[in-house]
Amino acid sequence: MSLTTDTLDGSPTAPASGDPGISVVDLFAGAGGFSAGFHAYRPHGPASSPFRTLAAVEMDPAAAATYAANFPSAKVSAIRIEEWDPTPYEGVDVIMGGPPCQGFSGLNRDDLKKKPPKSEDPRNKLWREYVRAVQVIKPKIFVIENVDRFLRSPEYEALCAATEADGPLADYHLTEKVLNAADYGVPQARRRAIVIATRKDQGAPLAHPAPTHGRTAQQLAFGEDGEERAPWVPVWDAVFAHTARVRLRKDLPSRDAALLGIRVPGPFTGKELHIGRNPTALSLARYRAIPPGGNRKNLVGEERVVDGKLVKLSTESWDNHTSGSGDVMGRLHKDRPSVTIRTEFYKPEKGRYLHPTAHRPITHWEAALIQGFPDTFKWHGSKVQIARQIGNAVPIGLGRALAEVIHRKLTAG
Repeated sequence: MSLTTDTLDGSPTAPASGDPGISVVDLFAGAGGFSAGFHAYRPHGPASSPFRTLAAVEMDPAAAATYAANFPSAKVSAIRIEEWDPTPYEGVDVIMGGPPCQGFSGLNRDDLKKKPPKSEDPRNKLWREYVRAVQVIKPKIFVIENVDRFLRSPEYEALCAATEADGPLADYHLTEKVLNAADYGVPQARRRAIVIATRKDQGAPLAHPAPTHGRTAQQLAFGEDGEERAPWVPVWDAVFAHTARVRLRKDLPSRDAALLGIRVPGPFTGKELHIGRNPTALSLARYRAIPPGGNRKNLVGEERVVDGKLVKLSTESWDNHTSGSGDVMGRLHKDRPSVTIRTEFYKPEKGRYLHPTAHRPITHWEAALIQGFPDTFKWHGSKVQIARQIGNAVPIGLGRALAEVIHRKLTAG
């Protein structure tokens, strides 16, 4: 992974090749991971990105501030998507975005006792606002990113039905595929549904990008495009070999700024997010007892003296939960991509988020690097808000791969 220091400014560039600029609108934009991936595609060297982000919509004030700080030429609207007027952007080339996925995320399958059925979750309906923007703007291409289960949801069935004759998206072809970010050089095995819609007057539907990396010997030898692939990127080589040289901070610097009419903490650079936690003595004893590649199962039957008392390191819940995921209290493997970075990666009880060798959870900076954000990316918000922005982002390498096939499609002679 390249820890680039190039700017991610959304302003127009002047590629040496003379490529026309491709205008973009980013919906449900978050911190700007999708846009950062598009602007990281530079076919003719530094500052040659053909993409120009004109507008972004993100209702979370901290995330919107992060986006505005990194893409100052974009018009950022920190409002609900229902309140946004797409009319000024009619004719923009590309729309991209990931409507909130919590309603049909696999992580929420146990919430039926507390919430309405997933098919009734109002967050699922926000994709309709995305369709409303498409109807007004009429882009040549639009891209939707979501959890892999989206392709099996009633919402996706409705989206497909919208492309039928007389439907609101009748002018578009849809292609869908589940992509793994690790197949595009990201040091993270993150599977996401990517739906690409091509306006019918643009010719054949756009195909998804061919993987550039592979896991197995067969995948490495013969790619879809007939070219040899590189192996998946180990998380140690891409991230932890770099962060090991930097001392942990105790907290974020005391700093704030007024962006988009609101005052928010920040901006903070990547290294300023290298924040250590203050674990309890019991938590630290658990970390120390988990070997490389291990998890909560290594704590079963283990006892340690903590604060002068002999205590069990496991819990009754962990002891009784012998099936399902083994990622809880797990260490990241040094020699493979990380697991999916989620919004609470700083809590090892939520997944495999312990450092591969050190006795601590991964830091915000390390999580951002796993997602592909450069050190120079500017972050706004509290620690919890920034963690949410990192976990919800589209990995930079995946966005870059999509940008490449879109650019080739829209500039083909």
